[in-house]
Amino acid sequence: MATEVSRLAAIREKVEGGQRLSFEDGLALDASNDLFAIGSMANLVRERYNGNYGYYNVNTHINPTNVCVYKCDFCAFRADLDDPRAYTMGEDQIKERARQAHDRGATELHIVGGLHHKMPFSYYVDVVRWVKQAAPEIHVKAYTGVEIEWFKKIAKLSTREVLSALMEAGLGSIPGGGAEIFHPEVREEICGAKASTAEWFDAHRTAHQLGLHSNATMLYGHIEKAKHRIDHLIRLRELQDETGGFQTFIPLAFHPDNSRMDEIPKPSGVMDLKTMAISRLMLDNFPHIKAYWIMLGIKTAQVALSFGADDLDGTVVHETIYHEAGAETPQEITVTEIRRLITEAGRIPVERDTLYHRVERDGQLWHSREHIDVPALALAGR
Repeated sequence: MATEVSRLAAIREKVEGGQRLSFEDGLALDASNDLFAIGSMANLVRERYNGNYGYYNVNTHINPTNVCVYKCDFCAFRADLDDPRAYTMGEDQIKERARQAHDRGATELHIVGGLHHKMPFSYYVDVVRWVKQAAPEIHVKAYTGVEIEWFKKIAKLSTREVLSALMEAGLGSIPGGGAEIFHPEVREEICGAKASTAEWFDAHRTAHQLGLHSNATMLYGHIEKAKHRIDHLIRLRELQDETGGFQTFIPLAFHPDNSRMDEIPKPSGVMDLKTMAISRLMLDNFPHIKAYWIMLGIKTAQVALSFGADDLDGTVVHETIYHEAGAETPQEITVTEIRRLITEAGRIPVERDTLYHRVERDGQLWHSREHIDVPALALAGR
């Protein structure tokens, strides 16, 4: 016990001094049972970055198809082409969904889906174009690093060429999905057929070089161990040192229902909060950490605002990927409810757009104001 206390005290000293934590520090945090000490340190870093703000956005999800060439063990969303559940959305459906999002006041459409082996790259470009034709003001955050790698294969294009075509159609940023766990001991077992760690990083590095911001994720609570999670975080930290293009990190709690890993229990609330806090502490160069309420559950996400998270994501609407895997959260949440949750957690609710500009509303009209600045202290020396 004395050793654990002294180790946590040494880590806290580093955190208070703005020093970078090591791989060994990350393992020590994970091994500790002092959840509140870890959360207190993470909360200190959260305040350093974002004061007392709690962010949210008004967004809608579109999953254009669930047909997927890959069969990842953890996925309950995918379907074979001849599966009765299989679907692929056409132009009219995409445009209608975009118009609905616009009418609801959404500032963002989040677009990810299956890798349909019968659809050409032009279809995925068209999805972005159709959204922008129907709702030009909406920011399109679309296609994970795994999808971008698939587009390269089917179109025989470079990463830069794929992203440039999508940007010309209206792509505004890319989400962080498909990261899962980077370490080969885990990745090869749970999703070895799809984009490799190097390919995922190439997609995000190239996006950053082209001026696109992106997010990053980590799927935890399945067969991975602490060393794999800490390795994952450090790899992300290193790319952020190089490019500075990541905006937000989202720890994703594994949902086993209806997957080929359904014998694994869901992560506990303690693991959820500890993973959130350790992510905030290790990723000292990421401005934001998101508590994705769809996967965590609303109550845990709310508590996470005191364990390093500063963002609850958004109103969502039409999310299907995690609900297929057994998520019991609602399909959407109202702005009134999300603001109440943030306020109850002792934070000041701030609506943001995808790029973290403050959103102001006048009735149904909205516009972005100044960028929500990260305090200079948070990025000093990073």
